[in-house]
Amino acid sequence: MVKDKLLLHACCAPCAGYVIEKLRQDYDLAIYYYNPNIYPKEEYYRRRNELINYCSKLNLPFFEEPYNYLEWENSIKGLEQEPERGRRCNQCFRLRLERAANYAESNGYDCLTTTLTISPHKISSNIIAIGKEASSKYNIKFLSEDFKKRDGYQLSTSISKRENFFRQTYCGCHYSM
Repeated sequence: MVKDKLLLHACCAPCAGYVIEKLRQDYDLAIYYYNPNIYPKEEYYRRRNELINYCSKLNLPFFEEPYNYLEWENSIKGLEQEPERGRRCNQCFRLRLERAANYAESNGYDCLTTTLTISPHKISSNIIAIGKEASSKYNIKFLSEDFKKRDGYQLSTSISKRENFFRQTYCGCHYSM
């Protein structure tokens, strides 16, 4: 049976561990790393390298866009004072998921999803709506799943401990520090 090609937008290894284990059973999976919101640059590379190592261990393809914090800052102009989980976060999700959908369409993927819904600190319904909207622009199906449900977040922390992942203490941007 031929599996659908799924592009998984991943923010970090701790969030990706459970999602990868869940999805790789049913999909031809590849990991996509586009997270220009992560600050500082050293933190970006630390998270990226942890994810690259995990993908290498699992023999999963890993693709990334160049780090460009200025692009992210420009995309959230006027939203700097918004609270966490507010309009700034939604714009950040939009930037990343639109880029991921574009990449998925350009590279022959059938569907897209993101690890972002695993976080108990994020509003999954917003992320899913933004993901659907972004994917529809590129004729890509968005896999609408709240990965934190059915103990997903707890399983992700167990996998993080098992794999000895570096676990960061903030979402990514300097506003979330």
